[in-house]
Formats: sequence, structure tokens, C-alpha cells
Amino acid sequence: MPTSADPPAPRAWWKEAVVYQIYPISFFDSNGDGFGDLNGILAKLDYLKDLGVDVLWLSPIYRSPLADMGYDIADYRGIDPRYGTLEDWDRLIAAVHERGMKLMMDLVVNHTSDEHEWFIQSRSDKDPSRNPKRDWYIWRPPKYDAQGNRQPPNNWKSVFQGSAWDYDEKTGEYYLHLYVTKQPDLNWENSAVRDAVFEMMEWWVDRGCDGFRMDVINIISKVDGLPEAPIVDPEEKYQPASAFFANGPRVHQYIREMNDRVLSRHDLITVGETPFTQNAQDLLPYVLPSRRELNMVFQFELMSIDSYIDPYGTDVPLIPRDWKLKDLKDVITRWQTFERDAGFWNAVFIENHDHSRSVSRFGNDTPEWRSLSAKLLALLEVTQSGTLYVYQGQEIGTKNAPPTWPLEEYKDVATLNFWNSVLERRRRESPGSDPDMSDVMDGIRRKARDHARMPMQWNDSSHAGFTSGTPWMRINDDYPEWNVAAQVASETSVWNFWKRAIEMRKRYAVLIYGDFTLLSSEHEQVFAYTRALGKSTALVLLNFHHAPVQFSLSEVAHLVGAAFVLGNYPDSDLEAATSTVTLRGYEGHLYIA
Repeated sequence: MPTSADPPAPRAWWKEAVVYQIYPISFFDSNGDGFGDLNGILAKLDYLKDLGVDVLWLSPIYRSPLADMGYDIADYRGIDPRYGTLEDWDRLIAAVHERGMKLMMDLVVNHTSDEHEWFIQSRSDKDPSRNPKRDWYIWRPPKYDAQGNRQPPNNWKSVFQGSAWDYDEKTGEYYLHLYVTKQPDLNWENSAVRDAVFEMMEWWVDRGCDGFRMDVINIISKVDGLPEAPIVDPEEKYQPASAFFANGPRVHQYIREMNDRVLSRHDLITVGETPFTQNAQDLLPYVLPSRRELNMVFQFELMSIDSYIDPYGTDVPLIPRDWKLKDLKDVITRWQTFERDAGFWNAVFIENHDHSRSVSRFGNDTPEWRSLSAKLLALLEVTQSGTLYVYQGQEIGTKNAPPTWPLEEYKDVATLNFWNSVLERRRRESPGSDPDMSDVMDGIRRKARDHARMPMQWNDSSHAGFTSGTPWMRINDDYPEWNVAAQVASETSVWNFWKRAIEMRKRYAVLIYGDFTLLSSEHEQVFAYTRALGKSTALVLLNFHHAPVQFSLSEVAHLVGAAFVLGNYPDSDLEAATSTVTLRGYEGHLYIA
């Protein structure tokens, strides 16, 4: 039996780690070519160490044509020249380890680039006897309609619009690509594919890699027969099909094999990205220690509370919807209390490279409230149980691009495809018209992935100190005031609050391992909860509104007198908790008893 000071599941270094996600192309450019690179990351290691970071997660740095910003990999063992060389990576990993930090790589193995040697061979000949890699990808012959027109093998819709199939003229068959055309899906049914993936993973671990973030790992197993998707949108030719590829029939078999052959042989940190899944029970098998699969997964329920759900039940990220504090409370409470006794472990995040900035989504990015609400969101994150993930720029309160930016400033394939698909549909519905696209542009300004991908704002010099050349993407216009140098120098900055908050998290184990209890669930303005571990209790009070409020501790009267340890206002006092606590606009308090 655990002692009173121990959580239900064993403690581990990766549970207590603070992980910082780096989007390499936008982090820091060391050579003036406009692209962030490995030597740029090396130059900023002491900055990250000072912040309190334990693990760096690098988004893909492999050789790639960048059809999907590096998630289309042409060589799993080669560094893209934009980022440097393998020798640069070796120097980086050595420097990371010298500082007592670790580094995790992005593992993208549901698909490759169509420029990968495996796919080049696969499409060279459709006869498996002459081409052993033909079956490394998912190929199918075409279908024909009543008029004899060639059609894709099924009606699956790509995640990024259009058919999930592309026709190959040379071999006369279609290949499956759940994302863009240049990202053909690997055939995990083929044991040779799995062997190659596991060998590649072992190669990186032997080189010093400390773990993997696994891109869309829950879609590597497709339903047998690849059946037609039900028609949920009669106006569209291709239909959403995630029911046939998310959490498929052999996904757990494949991940357990990965664990047996690679992961279990090393002390690694692992996290799986699991899109198209918000049912907690569906994610449980990936994480339960008894299953021998992964340490944790990224679930995206919180990331969907401000996204429109269409009449067919599909989450449409680029169409925003209003959210209420109760929505946020419900999601966080559900995951903070989910299967704790069985050992389920959370990945705690509120930003990454696929979502717009949290202060613009969940806070208030106006000049008056931006800093305070960014700190409030930091306090929310550091007081949740699970491994903590911070995305680059989050620590300085980076916000979305200005609403004045035109569509031409946006680079992401998902953004542009969405715009084009809506434009095409509206022109089809009203031939000859010039459709009003202002609503679509509003959604892009609020929710596009591009907002997270703008270059890092290091100082107030040209191009925010990101590059001495021409940046690959425009820098946010507010960089002269909002940058790392200014914030590191200011005791009241978002950056210094993040640093103190991380220190508090590491000081008090209750914030990492404690039980979670929601208070005043129906309160429309304050998110309040306790965390308890052994004899230690944390009380968290967060005002998600600009209006002041008085909050009663009648539900937890025994915590009156708890020590105040952290607040997000510069003049926060250190008085103990009183029976009624006054919270100013976007004010947050952390007490420990």
C-alpha cells in the first residue's frame, strides 16, 4: 500500500519534468538564412535552463520538402540542411546533457514524405515480387462509376480537405494519404515497416535521444477492408472517416510491440498525439502502466471547447465558437480525476504548434489584461497533475497575429486549404458571385495554427533578434515591447512569473501528484480547486474575468489560514487565506496548507 505521502502510481522523473516544445524553424536563426536551426537552439540552452526547463521537445528537424512543415519526412536519419547537420545535433545533445537536461524527438511514422526513398521505391513497380517495398504503403486499384470514370478506392476525406487518395499514373493505383498528397501513409500491417521504424528509433536512442513525442500515433492501424465512410454531408463527395482509422483494430498491438522492442529497454519519456478521440476510455489503454505502451498521451478536448461542431458532429477548428468557464472546468476536472488509481497520467498543455495562442483564446490579450491573464493561465497549468508542457513563446505571453494581417501572411497548409475549400463551395452555391469571406478570415485570425508558428521574439532589434536575414515568416508586430530580453529584465514580467511558478511546482509535490477536487462548480467567474497529497493541500483560486469578485472558502473552511505562496499581481501580498478572498480582474492565488 502507498504511504500517505505517495500518489497512487509510482513517482518518475518524466512525471515531474517541465517539457519545452521548440518549433525549430521559428526558434532562433544562427546563420542569417531566415530559418531557425540547431545551432540557434544550442545558443539558447542557458535561457531554457534558467527558466526551469528539464526536457526539450523538438518538432521535426529531419530532411523534408516542408509540405506540412516537416511532418512530411524524406529521411528519418538525416537533418534537413535548413536546420544543420547530424554533427550539429550531436553537439546539441551533448550540451543538453551537460546541463542536466534531456531531449525528445518528434516521431512521425504514420506517414512519410512522397520524397522518402521508401516511397520512391514503393511507387516504382506494383509487382511485389520485383518491388519488395510496394506493400510498405497503402495502395489500392481505382473504382469506376457508372459512366466509366475513374474514382478513388473509397470516399474518405483527407484531414486537409479533398480525397484521402492520390492516383499514381505509373502504376495505375491510388495511395492513401490521410493528410496532404505529399504524405503517403505507411502500411503498419507489414512487419518489415515496423522493423524499419523500430530500428530507426533505436538508432536515435543510441545517439542520445531521451524520448519521443509520437505524431498521430493512434491512426497507424486502419479498419480492415477500408470501407466507405457514411455520408454525413450530402453536398460533399468525400466524407469524414476517422472512425475507420483512429484507434484502429491493431494499434495497441503495434505500440506494445514498439514498447517491447525499443521503449522498455531504455529510460525514456514518451507521449502520443491522439487526435479524433475525446472519449477518455478510448485513450486509457495507451497510458495504463499495465498495458506497457506509452507514458501519456495528448488529448485535445480542451483544445476543442472554442471550436465549432458542425451538424454532422465534426470538430471544425477554424470556425470559432464561444466557450464558458464551466466548459473549461468540466474538461480539466474530467482529466484530472480520470483513472488515477489505475495509474493514468496526464500531459498538461494549453498551447502547441497546432493551435493559436492561449492568451488570445482563453485569456484576454488586450493591453490592460494581457500580462495578468497570461500569468493566470500559467498558474492554471502549473497546478495541474501531469507532465507540464510549455510551448515556445508561451513564457512571454505571445499572442495571435494582429487582425490587420491579410491572408497572404498565413503560411499553413491547413489554413490555406480551409480558405480555398470554403471559397470553392460558396462559388459553387452562388455561381458568378464574389463570396463574402469575412467570417472565414475572422476564424483564421482567431484560430489558425500560423499564430503559434511566428518566429520567437528575442529582443527589440530588427526582426526581433530572431535572424539577421529575412525571416521565413513575418514577426508579430508587437515585438518591440513584447520580447524575451525585456521580460527577463523585468521582475513583474510574464517570463519571471513562469520561472517562479515552475519553481513552486518543483518545490511542492502536491502540485504534481495530488488528488484534484473542484470547488464551486457552477461559479461563472472563478475556477477554484484543491490538490491534496498526504498532509499537504494546495488551494488554487483563478478569476477568469476582468471584474473583481469575492470568493467564499465556506466549502473548504479548514483551509482558512493556508499560506499564500504565489499570485500573479505584482503587489500580491503574502497574507494567509481568509474566509472570503477578494480577487481582482484575472487574479490568481495559490495557497499551501
